[in-house]
This record gives sequence, structure tokens and C-alpha cells, in this order.
Amino acid sequence: MWACFFPPSAAMDWEKAWNRSMGNSTDWTSDSSSSSSSPCSNSSPLVFSPTSLSAPPFTGFDLLLGLRLLFIPLYSAVVLIACSGNLLLLFLIWRDKKRRNTTNFLIGNLALVDLAMCIFCVPLTASYAFDRRGWVFGYHMCHFVSVMQSAAVYAAVLSLTAIAVDRYVVVAYPVRKRAGCQFCWGLVALIWLSALALSTPVALHTVHLDLRAAGLEMAVCEEFWDGQERGRLLYSCFSLLFSYFVPLAAVSVSYCAISYHLKRRTRSGLTACAELRSARAAWSRRRRKTFCLLLGAVLCFAFSWLPLQVVNLIRDLDTDFAILGKNYVNVIQVSAHLLAMSSTCYNPFIYASLHNKFISYLCLHLLSRGRGGGKDRGQGSSMLTVSHRMQRLHTCTTVADSAVNESAPRGNN
Repeated sequence: MWACFFPPSAAMDWEKAWNRSMGNSTDWTSDSSSSSSSPCSNSSPLVFSPTSLSAPPFTGFDLLLGLRLLFIPLYSAVVLIACSGNLLLLFLIWRDKKRRNTTNFLIGNLALVDLAMCIFCVPLTASYAFDRRGWVFGYHMCHFVSVMQSAAVYAAVLSLTAIAVDRYVVVAYPVRKRAGCQFCWGLVALIWLSALALSTPVALHTVHLDLRAAGLEMAVCEEFWDGQERGRLLYSCFSLLFSYFVPLAAVSVSYCAISYHLKRRTRSGLTACAELRSARAAWSRRRRKTFCLLLGAVLCFAFSWLPLQVVNLIRDLDTDFAILGKNYVNVIQVSAHLLAMSSTCYNPFIYASLHNKFISYLCLHLLSRGRGGGKDRGQGSSMLTVSHRMQRLHTCTTVADSAVNESAPRGNN
């Protein structure tokens, strides 16, 4: 469902043959007599021509292989940028205990999701898409990567939804006490358990098919629904709804409510004294920065995942490839998958570009780590600490807004 695994046209043909073999009670991997008459008996490693199909199923794979010099460097760049950026984000959250609030737990969980996807899913999926031997990582990794990629998508959208709800609570109820560390850990655990539960159909229908006994030096790792086309279509629609449209609708409603509260608070501040009005205006500007930051992250996720969601739905509806065409479906699928995976490297850049104090904190931390110990360093660190504490008299810092207020002004109320 989520991975760009074996070429889509080939996967459909393998599934048709798999369904026929299941109906005929034949075993491709163990029955040598049946393998000689099976659709897999062609001598070419990637030529599979079931007699019931009028068009060759691998017509688009050669085009995909011709473009691998373009796609492989792009996949490598995504992995490198996403791993370094999200590791840095996780390090900063772990390093500064003052930033451990609900928002940052969820941002850290989002960075962890992106990191897991880049390490476990992207390299193996890209290898599968461009390797003529198919899936070369074994039975257990086949199931693990399939479930991990699906669970990572659900965990990401649930984290973005939870962040939006948390931001609404902070803006609408600025004097309410923030949730503690135990609640944050419980929320992250609930997100992952829900993501794994939603990925159960992927785990149940993923099949690792070793075709060496059939005369082919290759293996297939795909979702086979054993003729349950209605079930496949229902799950595809369910995934599109609950991993895309429902979270986006929830985030949109939450951020519209946030915008409404910010505007109302700004208007109510017009009748206050000049000093209080200035403090409220500064507070509202900082809130809007955080709002724009998180909205940017949601929009990047939405636009990067939309093409793959649409392609997956079309593949499930159009099994004969009348819409996408067998000549181009492989390239379209890989391109959409690459765009979806690029969402894993956007968040650190969003934080850095919208909030220059994120970069300032990073530079300060690196400089402090690079200098040797001494009295001057201790004095400088002490001065920075005093300055930071003075600033925090009216703030509650987050990674999303590294030195930005997270509570309403109190001094002039």
C-alpha cells in the first residue's frame, strides 16, 4: 500500500497468478512439477507473461531502470538530509530539558517517525524498485518494512493532529497548566499503538514469495489479497480517508480556531493601556509565528503525500492500467513515492527558516561544546543562563519557537 515495491504492473500480474494458483491449490515454491507449467517458468529473470494477459506486464520497468541514475541520487539525498536534520532535532529536544513539553514531545515523535522511515524504509524500498532480483532482504524484513512504513505514515498524521489540538489548547487556554512528562509519554505510546493497529491489514496481507524454485532468481514482497478485491479497495479508501483527509480536516479546524482566538485577543487588546497593548501584540506575533510554522509542516506533509495517495487509489481501482498505462506506471509510482519520502526532511528546515533562534541555539550549543573549560567560559555560561532566565519570566520555550513566549503576558495583568 505505502511502499513503492515491485513494479506495479508486475505486482498486479503476480497477484492475479497468485490468486489462480491458490484456487488451483498449487505451490510455486515447493512443487517442481507445477513450476514447469506455471507463469513463472520464463527463462528471463523479469519476464512474466501469463497467458490470460494480452499486454506484457514489465513494459515500464526498462524505462524505470533507465532513470535510476536520476532517482538513486535523489533517494540518497533524501536519506542523508532527513537523517541529519531529524537527528539534530531529536538531540536538541533531548539536550534541553526546559523544552520538554507536550508540543516538543510530539515534534520529537514526528522526527523519530521520519528518522525510522528514512533508515528502515527508504533505502530498502528504493533497492527493491531498481533491483532485478526483487526483494533481497529476506522474509522477516519484508514484513517489517511493510508494517513499519504503513505505521510510520499513521504515526506522522496522528502526531500532526495531536500537535494541532495541543496548540489550540495553549492558545485558547493560555493560563491552563501544561501536561506533564508522564502524559506526553502516554500520548506518544498511544499514537504508536494506534498506528500499528491501523496497519494490521498490511501485516496480514503482505506475502514474501521466493521464486527460485520456479526457475527465477528473484523474490517478491507484496500485498496479496487472495482475490479479495473488494477488501483491497475498502482498505485503500479507508487509508486515504484516515491517513489523509480526516487528519487534514481536524488540523484545518484546529488552526482556524487558533486564528480566530488570536484575532479576538488582538481586538480585545485595543482597549487596554499602551504597555499592556504592546505586550499583547508581541505575544500575538509570537503565537502567529508558531502557528505558521506548524501549518507549514502540515501543508508540506499534505502536498508531498497527495500524489502517492492518488496513485495508490488509481492502482486499486484500475487493475488493467487503462489510466496510468503500463509503460509509465512504474516511473509515476517511484516519483510519487520519492516525493512522499521527501516529507521526512522538511520539518528541520521549516523550524530553521521560520525561527532564526533555532539556528542561534544550535550555534551557541556547538560553540560552547567546542570551547575548553575555564573561568571565562563559566562566566559566559553564567551570564547566558541569567539572561535566559530573565527572558523566561514571560515565556515557555519550545523547539518550534526556540526563545518565544508560550504563555500570555503576566507581568502587566
